[in-house]
Amino acid sequence: MITLLDPLQPQRFPDPETAETEPDGLLAVGGDLSPQRLLAAYRLGIFPWYSETQPILWWSPNPRTLLYPARLHLSRSLKKRLRRCDYQIRFDSAFDQVIAACAAPRRQDSGTWITPEMRQAYSYLHRLGHAHSVELWQEDFLIGGLYGICIGRAFFGESMFSRVTDGSKIALAGLVHGFGAQLDLIDCQLRTEHLISLGAIEVSRSHFSRQLAQSCAATTPDFAGAGFSAQQILAPPACSTPDPTAGP
Repeated sequence: MITLLDPLQPQRFPDPETAETEPDGLLAVGGDLSPQRLLAAYRLGIFPWYSETQPILWWSPNPRTLLYPARLHLSRSLKKRLRRCDYQIRFDSAFDQVIAACAAPRRQDSGTWITPEMRQAYSYLHRLGHAHSVELWQEDFLIGGLYGICIGRAFFGESMFSRVTDGSKIALAGLVHGFGAQLDLIDCQLRTEHLISLGAIEVSRSHFSRQLAQSCAATTPDFAGAGFSAQQILAPPACSTPDPTAGP
């Protein structure tokens, strides 16, 4: 059942388990992109996704694609690229540039779902300290990155971009290397082979919701001032928790 959101109650959402199965995960319509509503949505595993010609649509797909820091997989070719590169990983030094690059049309798709309204809303969340960027630099050139929301020990990835081969993969690996000890999970929302190749897995919505209740109640990492050479990603990251899907 699709719920029409009450504009006067920004923190109220329907139970994610009531989301549609076709299209998968469509839960609600309407509302706004205020910080209060967005943060309430993410704590429940709900995110906005719509085009400029549509009203705001809210989603909670089942299954959910997650990357647990301990499961990060670097392929042989990616390790080889990291050993030879002169890239730098930085955090929160160019958030607006990252979201603009993510919003730019891709070669395979002339449109974008990151509307001007969404860019404005997430940039405001960044200024409030809730949205963060992971950036890949080569000297003074921004060549890859991603952005998302961090609440407690959960990072909710929104979008990524790459201007060099494997640029977005290196940015995601940089997030794990830099903050794996302070994150329980990275929400990737929907399955892609790109994410699966890095170690992401699919879990049920109910499993995801239970994890969020605990992770979002924890202390949020401090992203300020962090940064390092991308080659350091090759060193084993200090991950906070073992893979919760692994056996004893």
